[in-house]
Amino acid sequence: MTSSEVLVYGATSAGVCAAVAAAEAGAHVVLLEPGRHVGGMTSGGLGYTDIGDSRVLGGFAARFRADVGQWYGVPAGHYVGPEPHVAEAIFLRWLETAGVDVRFKHELRAAQVRDGAIESVAVQNKNGEESFTAATFVDASYEGDLLAAAGVSHAVGREDRSLYGEEFAGRRELIPSMHSMPPWISPFEGNPAPGEMAPLLPQIKPGPLADVGAGDGGVMAYGYRVCLTTADDRLPFEKRDGYDENYWELARRLFAYWDRHGVSMPAGRMIGLEPNLPGGKCDGNSLGPLSLNVLDGAAWEYPSADRQRREELRLHHLHHTQDFLWFMSNDPAVPSEIRTEMQRWGLPREEFADTGHLPHQLYVREARRMLGAYVLTEHDLRGPRRFDDVVAMGSYNIDIREVQRTWQWAYEFHGPVGMAVTEGYLSYPVPPYQIPYRGLIPKQEECRNLIVPVCISASHVAFSSVRMEVQYQMLGHVAGLAAAAAAQDDGEMHRVDIAALQEDLRAAGQVLAL
Repeated sequence: MTSSEVLVYGATSAGVCAAVAAAEAGAHVVLLEPGRHVGGMTSGGLGYTDIGDSRVLGGFAARFRADVGQWYGVPAGHYVGPEPHVAEAIFLRWLETAGVDVRFKHELRAAQVRDGAIESVAVQNKNGEESFTAATFVDASYEGDLLAAAGVSHAVGREDRSLYGEEFAGRRELIPSMHSMPPWISPFEGNPAPGEMAPLLPQIKPGPLADVGAGDGGVMAYGYRVCLTTADDRLPFEKRDGYDENYWELARRLFAYWDRHGVSMPAGRMIGLEPNLPGGKCDGNSLGPLSLNVLDGAAWEYPSADRQRREELRLHHLHHTQDFLWFMSNDPAVPSEIRTEMQRWGLPREEFADTGHLPHQLYVREARRMLGAYVLTEHDLRGPRRFDDVVAMGSYNIDIREVQRTWQWAYEFHGPVGMAVTEGYLSYPVPPYQIPYRGLIPKQEECRNLIVPVCISASHVAFSSVRMEVQYQMLGHVAGLAAAAAAQDDGEMHRVDIAALQEDLRAAGQVLAL
């Protein structure tokens, strides 16, 4: 049994910031990470950092930004983000300097809760099962596994529009966007007659669609953000054992449609091929109707899946990524100009060397969301609402990525025709808004010594803005300071002196108001 004052689960950027903040506040901190790396998406492929309004960046987000600038010898903010290996090196230096006890390959199995407080957690590691105790706990995982193990109320996926009265809640209307499938592309194998069903193609989620505005539990698509380079020593994309030609039939139909209608789509418009990182590298994003995103509904299953099933789903996303890069570079159905451009790029030798040069972190855009002491909603962002217990600010768009690629009947004169559709995308600007401390803690009657800086208490709509890595860094900072303060008292996260916490945050550069 290992004991500490503060235990952080998940070495995401929020987890690193929480552990370092707590340690620098004088607490003995243990950081448990189920994988082998620190930094989550910040070091796991998402190098192009979305920040929104830079005026709200403070605390550890500003500190990280300054360290990136110092690493490259440029002003803070000169680059949109660091190379993945640089991000991880900075975080590892922080942890070592702060004296955090970091344990890799420690995967949560259970939490022991007594009288509304977590007493210990059980993890699986190379030696079997081990228990850890602490006065206070931080769940910094993308999945919210610790809060779920502790029995804390949570939600997964889109709610009904009526629940919080949010305009953007629930299933979205099928409207054109940069991520939409064009009309009249059949989702069926073969060429069935009008009105006839046939097996669905791969990459199509079986229907039916929920009504517009209805809650359906759908989550934003997952994928891998790949780091690519045009350097001479780049590693070319390879054809994976198990590559399935039929998996890309929908893509071939998309390119054929574009060819018939004179649509020209450069490769960079589909994956973001531009040197937007230091060293001439790029962060390959998911752009357009065909991308690194997996839209077949696999992400819907992931948040509540067990360990074995999650690994199967992760591999499904990884294989999609590998096969996408090969398909786009080599398949004859892909326009020659796209293939030629894709072949200029490859995988950097110095990135992700222990994971085949593809990222170690699946981009889990959302999973569980705590239903805590206060639920942040669309109204709080668009208002924006002011909070007495403000601990950080956000500013990025309400940015809901595609939720599914499915199909519907299109009713024509000669009979209904099946048509593939992409649904869910929305990007809506909001002014800078405040995030309250109550959004980071559970209801008091459910758990008193836990704080959650990633899977915060928010609606699906509000979370789509908060979910940016810079926000996680600032909220991790909050969680670490609060956990350290509570550990010195009675472990009660609900009894933390908010005024003192705000004073400490301001002293560290956190922005609480504009």
